[in-house]
Amino acid sequence: MRKVLVVNGPNLNLLGEREPEIYGSLTLAQVNNELEKLAEELDVSLKFFQSNHEGSIIDFLHNHRQWADGILINPGALTHYSYALRDAIVGVQLPAVEVHISDIHAREPFRKISVLKEVCLKQISGRGLNSYLDGLKLLVAHLNR
Repeated sequence: MRKVLVVNGPNLNLLGEREPEIYGSLTLAQVNNELEKLAEELDVSLKFFQSNHEGSIIDFLHNHRQWADGILINPGALTHYSYALRDAIVGVQLPAVEVHISDIHAREPFRKISVLKEVCLKQISGRGLNSYLDGLKLLVAHLNR
């Protein structure tokens, strides 16, 4: 059974409340529940983590690197500037897929920049819940090659 870390960054704990016109009405718990359903079909074990603190996310990746086979990450605003998170993804030596609910390329200019994209297998954005689901499918397909 494959094992995947599902990591959500700053402000994603407010999904369903925060700017629903941009991020939709699903809560993070509902997103995680849908991921669990898909993971069962794919025979994958998931470990979920959300933090508003960059260092906590990095510590989580470091502490679980030997448990996991891959990372599904929505880094939130850390996408645009966190070289420390980028280095952590490289350092743990696990394949990662970057996901975003909104289309970051159709929003403010600063959101179009991802310092993580180049160290991830793929970036999927603008698909709402399907960004996560498609990201998990892609990651598992990569792991099963």
